[in-house]
Amino acid sequence: MRLRFLGKDSTPSNSPTLYASDNDSYVVQGWVVTDPGILARLQVSDAETVVEVPARLLSFLALDGLDGEVTRLVPPIVHVLDSGNFIIQGQRVEDREALGQMTSPDDETCVEVPKAAMRALLVGA
Repeated sequence: MRLRFLGKDSTPSNSPTLYASDNDSYVVQGWVVTDPGILARLQVSDAETVVEVPARLLSFLALDGLDGEVTRLVPPIVHVLDSGNFIIQGQRVEDREALGQMTSPDDETCVEVPKAAMRALLVGA
């Protein structure tokens, strides 16, 4: 899977990142979710995982033609934290080519989400 960088919400200690893929999907890199309370509320298959990202990361969808405001908090957004950060659920990315195109700190992982699912989040798209 080939990735195209769309944007990053980065500080020295983290790097949530959004990519468009050649699989008609997005790859969302974010923090590993370890909160047992959140995980207990979700049904996550063995092929899936969840990541936490700042809500503003999804503004980079506009660079792939999905210009609109995230107002529909439906899957792939499965939870919103008090901080406003999103918990996003998707297929666990295990593709070596894709993983080789990104740098992920130990406390981060990534999920693949169909473009249609991301489009469904936006008003104005």
